[in-house]
Amino acid sequence: MLVLVAGSTAVAGVARRFGLSAPLLLVVVGLGAAYLPGVPDYTLAPDIVLPLVLPPLLYSAAQDASFRSLRRNLRPVLFLSIGYVLFCTLTMGLVAHALIPSLPLAAAFVFGAVIAPPDAVAATAIARKVGLPGNLVSILQGESLVNDATAITAYRVAVAAAVGEGFSFGSALGQFLLAALGGTTVGLVLMLPLQWLRTRLRDPLLLNTFSLLVPFAAYAAAEALDASGVIAVVVVGLYLGHYANCVDFAVRLQEESVWSMVSFLLESSVFALIGLQLPVVVRQLGGWSAGQLTVWVVVLLVALIGLRFVWSWPATYLPGLLSKRILEREGRPSWTRPFIVAWAGMRGVVSLAVAFSIPETTHDGSPFPDRDLLLFLVFALVIGTLLVQGLTLPWLVQRLPLPPRDRQTETLREAQAQYDASAVAEARLDELLEDPRNRLPEALEARLRRLLDRRRNAVWERMGAPVHESTGESVDSAYRRLTRETLAAERRALVRLRGEERIDDETLRRLVRQLDFEEALMVHVEE
Repeated sequence: MLVLVAGSTAVAGVARRFGLSAPLLLVVVGLGAAYLPGVPDYTLAPDIVLPLVLPPLLYSAAQDASFRSLRRNLRPVLFLSIGYVLFCTLTMGLVAHALIPSLPLAAAFVFGAVIAPPDAVAATAIARKVGLPGNLVSILQGESLVNDATAITAYRVAVAAAVGEGFSFGSALGQFLLAALGGTTVGLVLMLPLQWLRTRLRDPLLLNTFSLLVPFAAYAAAEALDASGVIAVVVVGLYLGHYANCVDFAVRLQEESVWSMVSFLLESSVFALIGLQLPVVVRQLGGWSAGQLTVWVVVLLVALIGLRFVWSWPATYLPGLLSKRILEREGRPSWTRPFIVAWAGMRGVVSLAVAFSIPETTHDGSPFPDRDLLLFLVFALVIGTLLVQGLTLPWLVQRLPLPPRDRQTETLREAQAQYDASAVAEARLDELLEDPRNRLPEALEARLRRLLDRRRNAVWERMGAPVHESTGESVDSAYRRLTRETLAAERRALVRLRGEERIDDETLRRLVRQLDFEEALMVHVEE
């Protein structure tokens, strides 16, 4: 496990360094490493991946998601996360049953449910990397937060039928509603006390430890009630992320760093595991020729990619055709939107984890029909979508006539918001300084007002500030650069004083931490 984490982290670091797609590179390197001498067999244990890996990844994604964007795009998100997953489950099951006559229909539907949900990590990671418009990213992100719950519920219903427990439409619908409504209820019940506790805990270290436990607690609570743990985690994550401004600034800074590290390690490891599992899957396969397997994989891959196009176009345009109000409010979307949504349907770790949880035997003790074949097909389709769609998505985005981001308007809104907030802060400062107990020396009062002025004008300067003739820097950029340089010089001086034993290590850490917070104010992330 240590080698797995270290190796996957190194590969992901190389991908980030050279601007490559980390999920794709990790899968390819994992495939190659699987056949190196001395590399052990790795398998995705569903009792580890589903309760221990999926909750933190979904929770982190939910916290980063925009509740307003999700609500604004609720219809397309639900069409994809529920409608498309169920459509894909049924259709891929029928295609697999027709293509492979020996595969029973119930087992084929199990396969359909396993391969139905697009991956929560791969789609949004690649979408952000290639610079998709924010509206499309919101739709893909919203889909990825809910589709796993739909697919896992459909999988449980299909497995029950395949192992001999029987099937009825009423029981299937009841199980689906229990999972969805139960998971939502658990999330709603937990989110308020969790937020109350977050606002009462003052120690950043304690609160971040608490934050790491939240997704596991929400998932376990929902699953204990036979509800959807995935939906419970998403509901809690969306709520806590929406009200993250209610906690202390130090908590937010640490929490963002902690969750970025956790997500990076988990995502890197699980994509590497996808590639490393190939020998295990192939070794268990037998009874079919290479030609048969190749034909089945190609046909199923084409069907899997094509079905998303079949669903995306009607789901995009039918609401406007059926409702004049929707058409007037939203207009007619460009054809590039359903095309990109359809092409960004890569499968990933959830499909593999669920596939490995397919039972080995039925209720009468006989082997589960063609289980090894199903594992191979799921593995091949996951790799196929990652390579075919993942590799070509950046190329398509660069060549399709997608509407560009209106950065001028975005910057204008940011500048106006900062101006309004600074005006409120200045009014509050005037009110406080009227109290004799808050009187400050003139120099310190002037410093406070200069900070407000600088924050108020910083965004405006980015839009049209004069630049230096030789460097091309704006006034704000030069100010930030010089501030960082002086802070770095101050840190070096403090280290030198520690070396001369004029201050101890505790004093050094305390002073450097103050400088770090000052530098954090200077950081500007270019979107």
